[in-house]
Amino acid sequence: MSVRATGPASLGLVLVTSGALLFIVNAGVSRVALRAGVDPLMLTSVRVTGTAVALLLVAALFRPSALRPPGGRLGLLLVAHGLVGVAALQWTYFVAIDRLPVGMALLLEYQAPILVALWARVVGKEQVRGRMWVGLALAMLGLSAATGVWRGVTLDLVGIAAALGAAVCLAAYYLIGEHGVARLDPLRVILWSFLVAAVGLNVFSPVASFQVGLDTSVPLLGRLASYDVPLWSTLVWIILLGTLAPFAMTLLALRHLRATTVTMIAMLEPVGVSALGWAWFYESLGAVAVIGGVAVVAGILLAQSARHSPTLVEPPHLV
Repeated sequence: MSVRATGPASLGLVLVTSGALLFIVNAGVSRVALRAGVDPLMLTSVRVTGTAVALLLVAALFRPSALRPPGGRLGLLLVAHGLVGVAALQWTYFVAIDRLPVGMALLLEYQAPILVALWARVVGKEQVRGRMWVGLALAMLGLSAATGVWRGVTLDLVGIAAALGAAVCLAAYYLIGEHGVARLDPLRVILWSFLVAAVGLNVFSPVASFQVGLDTSVPLLGRLASYDVPLWSTLVWIILLGTLAPFAMTLLALRHLRATTVTMIAMLEPVGVSALGWAWFYESLGAVAVIGGVAVVAGILLAQSARHSPTLVEPPHLV
């Protein structure tokens, strides 16, 4: 479903770029919390629950109609969106960035658009342009260069599995959204998706059982290791500045830019997170890896544009 953008495009560019920068920084902040001893599942539960509470307040104050739960088929789709596209996606992503270089985790996760294109061609029997296969090959070659597989580098198998799981979850979000979830009010979609995800996560990892002291001083790691911050401040960042604010910026940007444009700009995130890993965590970023990362992004964009009716639903950036 394509929605015509209205309003100044320049404001949309500022919004989506600012949101992408917050998502990029959030990858580093999330790693700080994880290395402080917060379990990935618990961090997911805290992030989703905190965001759900914030969204409830926003809806109650500014758009009470969003508090009405959707019913019927859209309601079922929203449940799937919350459990898979929000809860499972964030959990697998946190596991990935805890065990892999953050840039590599993002490159693997952002194979989702290619999975969508493959699903459309193989399962949906949808006609796609030939450049999809060029994009797929380019992305695979780029991944090999970016991850150093060609040099025989040993990688964490659990981390790779988690990152690929995140790609599957993100692809599921695209496909679910394409079948009707995006027809609802965006705030209503986000609110109920996060509420469903929060309920599901608290069954397995209740926020009330959080065991790490919130006042615990945690080092910022890497080049910032000499600085300590209280753990609670990293959690507040992850909820408000790492989730709520950039997600809102992305949604507002859709009033000024087409969703395809927003999605393309969002592809800066894997490259930006790779740069963050080098600048913050001393992760290697050689010329071959840089070229590989650019090739991955180019390949994904080619594959995503290969569909005659490409998915126009903006993904839930969760990095």
